[in-house]
Amino acid sequence: MIIKNVELETVCGVTSRLPENTLPEFAFAGKSNVGKSSLINALMNRKALARTSAQPGKTQTINFYKINEELYYVDLPGYGYAKVPQSEKEKWGKMIERYLKKSTMLKAVFLLVDIRHEPSANDKVMYDWIVYNGYRPVVIATKLDKINRSQIAKQEKLIRTGLGMQKEDILIPFSAQTKQGREEIWEYITKCVQPPVETGEEK
Repeated sequence: MIIKNVELETVCGVTSRLPENTLPEFAFAGKSNVGKSSLINALMNRKALARTSAQPGKTQTINFYKINEELYYVDLPGYGYAKVPQSEKEKWGKMIERYLKKSTMLKAVFLLVDIRHEPSANDKVMYDWIVYNGYRPVVIATKLDKINRSQIAKQEKLIRTGLGMQKEDILIPFSAQTKQGREEIWEYITKCVQPPVETGEEK
C-alpha cells in the first residue's frame, strides 16, 4: 500500500471518551521497548510520527493514526513497565479493555513480542486477554535482525508454544531495520479492509 497521508487524529487518556470512528481500526499491543513505535512508523513509512523512547511506558494514551483517509492504526499503551505504580498499570489496563470491548470498527489486534526471548508472563496475559475479548491476535515477532537466520524457526516455535497459539494463528517475524515482514503485515491489513472478490460461480 502506498501511504499518501497520515494524521495523528485522536489521543485518548484514561478518562477520555473513545472516538466513534467509521473506518476500520487495527490495534497494536506490546510491552514496553518491544519496538511498537518503530513498527508503526515503518508501516506508515514515516521516520518518527509514532514516538520511540528508551524510557519504558512512554505511551500512556491510546493514539489513533488515520491512514490515507481509509483506516486507523491504534497504538495501545505498552505494558510491563518497570517504574510505573500498580495503580497506573490498572488504569491503563482498564482503558485498553474498554477499547477492545467498545470499538465497533476494530478489525484485528496485533500483539508484538520480542523474537529473541520466550514470551513473558505479561505477554501471555495480554494474549489471553485479547482472545477473551473475541479476537485472534496476529503475533508480530520483532527485532528479527537481532538473531541469526538459523534461529528463526526455533524462536517462532518457542513463541507459539509460550503463548498457546493455535496452529492456524498467524505469526509474522519483523525487523524495523530491514523492514522484513512489513509487506506481510500490510497484505493482512489490506485483506481485512477489502471486501471478498466475487467469483460469479454458483455454490
